[in-house]
Amino acid sequence: MKITEHNVVEQLLNKNEKAIAFMINQYGGLLAAIIKRHLNDQQQDYEECLDDVLLSVWQHVHSFDPAKNSFKQWAAAIAKYKAIDYQRKQITMRSRQFSVPDIKENMIHSVTLPENIIDEALEQLTPSERHIFEKYYLEGTPSSEIAQAFQAKESWVHNKLSRGRKKLKRFLIKSTEI
Repeated sequence: MKITEHNVVEQLLNKNEKAIAFMINQYGGLLAAIIKRHLNDQQQDYEECLDDVLLSVWQHVHSFDPAKNSFKQWAAAIAKYKAIDYQRKQITMRSRQFSVPDIKENMIHSVTLPENIIDEALEQLTPSERHIFEKYYLEGTPSSEIAQAFQAKESWVHNKLSRGRKKLKRFLIKSTEI
């Protein structure tokens, strides 16, 4: 079935991944413009925010009400508020940065993780997820190039990155509670 502006919501409700690709093709420019306006063209934050917008649309499409506004406006609103959240996160991160003289010796020891925790955390990922993480975060490869290398859709790469971040977060929280 061909996805159009008229049936994209129905296809998202049916969890058709082609609907995400349609959204990227149809509304990608709008979503990008909204996000970039708030994030000052920081590429990594922009891509993460776009991932979160697409994931949020995917997970919450059931709350879309066509009586209130169009799907395009609804998706744009999600992009705007996600971008504002990322902007707040950037401001918070900047305000927490320390200069070298501000860091006391006891602060360094209080946040030190066990030596092998990073390796153990990355071992929680499947080999493909780990490869995608290395390409995206360490080498700075755009998600579109990673998708081409894996002969997959870009939405697949975004899903792998999102799921991988969640796995790492759960593992690190669990391992630091002990």
